Amino acid sequence: MVTRRHFGGLLAAGFGGALSGYAGIVRITNVESYSVAVPVRGATPQKMQRYAVTQVSTDAGTSGTSFIGCPRDVLEGWVKPTLVGQDLFAVDRHLKRLQMQRGESGVQSWSGVEHAMWDAIGKLANRPVAHILGGARDRLRVYRTCVFEGKQDQSDVPYETQAAFARRLQKAGYTAMKVRAWRPRPMDDVDMVGVVRRAVGNDFEIMLDRTAVRPGWVWDYPTALRVARGLEKHRALWLEEPFDGDDLDGPARLAREVDILITGGELGKSLMQFRNFLVNKTYDVVQPDTRICGGIWIAKKISTLAESFGIPCIQHGAGGLALAGYIQAGCAMTNCEWQEMIGGPNLPEEEWAPAVQLLRTPHVFQMEKGHVLLPDLPGLGLAVNEDALKEYRIRA
Repeated sequence: MVTRRHFGGLLAAGFGGALSGYAGIVRITNVESYSVAVPVRGATPQKMQRYAVTQVSTDAGTSGTSFIGCPRDVLEGWVKPTLVGQDLFAVDRHLKRLQMQRGESGVQSWSGVEHAMWDAIGKLANRPVAHILGGARDRLRVYRTCVFEGKQDQSDVPYETQAAFARRLQKAGYTAMKVRAWRPRPMDDVDMVGVVRRAVGNDFEIMLDRTAVRPGWVWDYPTALRVARGLEKHRALWLEEPFDGDDLDGPARLAREVDILITGGELGKSLMQFRNFLVNKTYDVVQPDTRICGGIWIAKKISTLAESFGIPCIQHGAGGLALAGYIQAGCAMTNCEWQEMIGGPNLPEEEWAPAVQLLRTPHVFQMEKGHVLLPDLPGLGLAVNEDALKEYRIRA
């Protein structure tokens, strides 16, 4: 008979001795969240880049770190009272307790903690989180989502500026770019895609993001149809969230009428919400945000649910060090080909440069021919420099 203690020994032997000398439940002893600020080298005047940090400590002497923050009131009010003293590995159980206390809308507040828990779990197992959750792939194709300086609706950004950045991405080995479809005259964004397409040729994907209600006004159906038809002519890959995020029928109708993919779901906060998207055929591709939906575990559940419907699951993205958990989740999904990386008009590697000061590696994430590689380090794959976190920590 294999007892719990014996099973702990088997785990230790199977995972390179990572658990050697420790048997029984690994308990959470502390959770904290704070910010760090590191200098941007070469910037004049001196600029500082801020990063949120969340850390989970355990009685096994192993801690996990994510670069997604947790609000102080949430942390002190219900995360720490719920998690401290509890089993680190019982992620699903903790999630259900938090859902009961705070409802579906509250789970996104603990995502930074959940990512840090998985980092600790991966370190104890001496495996990347993606391997623990199935190890579907070792890389993800990247598309850069670029928000240009100026007006939020990008109406003051020349089409040629967007085309020039697409060419820069292409020359750097990237194969896709997504930009906002927020211009007050919607067909202007169609014209912009035409300019970008002529600049990059046909071997480069272009995506458009309407982002539901965030522009401040929602398209009516005739407008969305007209835009989608125009984007088809320029071989755009997809149109993201053309209607209100709670609209189940509008995107489904549009998807039936056009060839361009209709995608969405970044604001989804529960498995049931994504089930509704899938049952109603709302989107051709579902796009959970691994931070908003409640964490890596929920994102993995959503991808499995989508797979049962034959629907791709391509995560909404983030920028900087927060991407670590997204990459792990995506590489655990059988129906996820892409990873979004959000930023300004620069290459991801340029954006990541200040973050190297917080790590013990010369790079943040490794890129190869337009793909981000799954790190071979355990946990979330970041070799965090604890001394640097202490040095650059912002004291409240």
